[in-house]
Amino acid sequence: MEKPEYSKTLNLPETEFPMRGNLPQREPEMQAKWEEMDLYAKVQAKQAGKPKFILHDGPPYANGDIHIGHAMNKVLKDIIVKFKTMSGFDSPYVPGWDTHGMPIEHAIIKNKGINRHEVPVTEFRQMCYDYAMDFVERQRGQFKRLGVRGDWENPYITLQSKYEARQIQVFGEMAKNGYIYKGLKPVYYCASCETALAEAEVEYADKTSPSIYVKFAVKDGKGVLPTENTYIVIWTTTPWTLPANVAISLGPDFEYDLVEVNGENLLIAKHLVGAVLKTAGVEAEPKLVKTFKGSELERVTCAHPFLDRESLVILGDHVTLESGTGCVHTAPGHGMEDYLVGLKYDLPILAPVDGQGKFTAEAGKYAGQFYLKANKQIIADLTESNHLLVEKALDHSYPHCWRCKNPVFFRATEQWFGSIDKFRDKLLEEIKKVEWSPVWGEVRLHNMIADRTDWCISRQRKWGVPIPIFYCNDCNTEIINDSTIDKLSKLFAEHGSQIWFEKDASELIPHGLTCSCGGHTFRKESDTMDVWFDSGSSHMAVLDERPELQWPADLYLEGSDQYRGWFNSSLSTAVAIRGQAPYKAILSHGFTLDGEGRKQSKSLGNVVDPLKVLQQYGADILRLWVASVDFRSDTRVNDAILKQVADVYRKMRNTFRYLLGNLNDFNPSADLVPADQLMELDRWALNKLEQLRERVLKGYQAYEFHVVYHELNNFCNVTLSNFYFDVSKDRMYTVAPDALERRSGQTAMYHILVALTQLLAPILTHTADEVWAFVPGADEESVQLTEFLPSAVTFDAALDQKWEAILAVRDEVLKALEVARQEKVIGKSLTASVELYPDAATFAVLQGTPRVQEVLGTSSAIVFEPGTEVPSDATAFEGLSVRVRAAEGETCERCRVVTPEVGQNTEHPTLCPTCAGNVVHFVK
Repeated sequence: MEKPEYSKTLNLPETEFPMRGNLPQREPEMQAKWEEMDLYAKVQAKQAGKPKFILHDGPPYANGDIHIGHAMNKVLKDIIVKFKTMSGFDSPYVPGWDTHGMPIEHAIIKNKGINRHEVPVTEFRQMCYDYAMDFVERQRGQFKRLGVRGDWENPYITLQSKYEARQIQVFGEMAKNGYIYKGLKPVYYCASCETALAEAEVEYADKTSPSIYVKFAVKDGKGVLPTENTYIVIWTTTPWTLPANVAISLGPDFEYDLVEVNGENLLIAKHLVGAVLKTAGVEAEPKLVKTFKGSELERVTCAHPFLDRESLVILGDHVTLESGTGCVHTAPGHGMEDYLVGLKYDLPILAPVDGQGKFTAEAGKYAGQFYLKANKQIIADLTESNHLLVEKALDHSYPHCWRCKNPVFFRATEQWFGSIDKFRDKLLEEIKKVEWSPVWGEVRLHNMIADRTDWCISRQRKWGVPIPIFYCNDCNTEIINDSTIDKLSKLFAEHGSQIWFEKDASELIPHGLTCSCGGHTFRKESDTMDVWFDSGSSHMAVLDERPELQWPADLYLEGSDQYRGWFNSSLSTAVAIRGQAPYKAILSHGFTLDGEGRKQSKSLGNVVDPLKVLQQYGADILRLWVASVDFRSDTRVNDAILKQVADVYRKMRNTFRYLLGNLNDFNPSADLVPADQLMELDRWALNKLEQLRERVLKGYQAYEFHVVYHELNNFCNVTLSNFYFDVSKDRMYTVAPDALERRSGQTAMYHILVALTQLLAPILTHTADEVWAFVPGADEESVQLTEFLPSAVTFDAALDQKWEAILAVRDEVLKALEVARQEKVIGKSLTASVELYPDAATFAVLQGTPRVQEVLGTSSAIVFEPGTEVPSDATAFEGLSVRVRAAEGETCERCRVVTPEVGQNTEHPTLCPTCAGNVVHFVK
């Protein structure tokens, strides 16, 4: 008789689902399919009428390819939107772009080698427009390549005419409410960018500055201070601001010592005399002449050290004794604290520096010099005139422009401001109503708003939305009212803001506009708006305009730097015009670092380029990495970390492949076994699935995607691969295809497959759809068109407790098997026979365990009653002793079990009785 080829009769898993992901090649094919079927529109149509959940996209800047931070941000948003959709919400996602501002101007100037002052403004703006739109297109494709689902054909872009029109209306409403004004006050100014900056556009970096102590000769001591050889000593790290000095501030309640040193009388704060003289290298013991309270010296006058000007001694609460001399050089045109104290004393607001950072004629001999380069000459002149006490170099944190990275300075110029102070209390009140994650976000934004000065919203640039203000040519009065805003918003909606630069003021004003002075001719404001006003208006220009969205948004999600940026500006504009925050919740993520926790930078060579990751690993690996980290904190990523994530992905993919293979002949409409007829092990597996489902959905809901990642990874590797698949594989492979025990296992695996595919779909969006195409009975084109299915079984706590005890016994047996394997007693677990000597409690567990040897993974298992003598070579555990021996008999060629019963069936001499009885279903 010919020997049967049993390997061909086994019911081995067979599926067309590929073993290897080949994600870089397969994902674009999947995305092409989504586009062809218009998946976004189908999802929206299916969810229409359901409760809305609106995640409003903070617009990335259209200036370069995406970086790893962009990738993290967009993937996080996509995970949330897909989870909400599959949870039964209508969650449209409208992506956006920020497209105005300095970086684009700089790129045009640098790339085209032009002088923006010499190119017609409309031509220059068209260059900026084209540049921005080029990068919108590039980034659009890159974001889509990440698998992000959204309304990519209808995004919002801040340069769009309708967007600009609504932004103009926001500005007009703020002006109407009294929150817009023009004022002369010091603001952050970047000489390189030639524009004022808002606080949100300033970042701090280390800088070395000259630290100088300067002597101001007392000119009029008001009968309190002597004038001969008497000096008030100030300290500054900005020598270039001395041409703007008009006062010296003292603390009213501080004590000041007048000390004689080397024939000169120096006035210094009492607590700082020693430190100042030590810094100056003075070895002689100072002689105390007299001590004064700061308040006694008010209105004393000093001579400016190199200009024909007096410097008034004033009192200010901003003076501290932490450093310096306690006598503060005061230039109201170059510092906010100086400006505020200057207002009290009606001091002139001098800022003798022009828009390019060069001194004006008011600076005397330094006119024409770049302000920082003048430091050296000013110090030399102070030395020559004997007004310099000492000079040192100081390393300190200093404000820099966040765009060009050059140092900035305070410069008093006429600018347009948003009067935060007028509605600050309402801003702080609204912050309390928002749900914050992390919770420290509330304190962070609260403190920023509480300490914030008025918002400088004007910029001296060309590429931006113009400030919609006219000036009367006769009296210079600013004109902004309902009629001008209405006219301009309509013009902008039709033509875009370019019309402001193309047309004369006479063509832009409402018909019949007349100034209060009777004037009929007007000119236009030349400044443009802060780009934060652009993006900060998006809640009105997008949420309030598009019918599929709603105001306020349910969620804003951006990096933690946006507490000073978009979160801040959006709140300011919304509260100013609607008295309410534009968002119900704020979720922020940290920055991406390299594997060692360092900031990524090109100079260090540690930048992870998401576009290269997509080429090497695929989007789902990148998405899985995003889900694996606690994104609320700074996160690490490098190639080694991505390889680890790729290993996890492969295990998840193999789990799907195994499930699909075992369901190759399963039809859920015909073969599904009712829950009450399932085998106990399968009911346990679905019990664990129910626990998984609850924890995963809870993790998604709390935006704790790293919890979701670990739960799913653990379920695939430990619950399924290490135990359930291993224990159930014999009946899945060897019994009759329609046998209840096999269909029971398939039923459990079917429910597991569907649940895992859905639960992973928000993260592994490509792989989940790839799997879904093979799921038996799946009637939707994409898993993204489904909602999370309810549980297949009701959670059984007693069953769960029972199997926890069984698994605890199994763990002990596995330890004993490993010892026996190391001692060469056995090879694989199926070559072992185990004898179990339990106590009464463990015996009860084992007595209720079906097919004990399969659960333990051995060929046989003998359970002895409690009290049976335990052999000396047994391994003792708590409540159980285990003796491992080599199983006796032959190995069944089909199921690999070792038993003396192999060969009892003469027709199948290499099979055990069970397999011999089963092959009749396979062998013709």
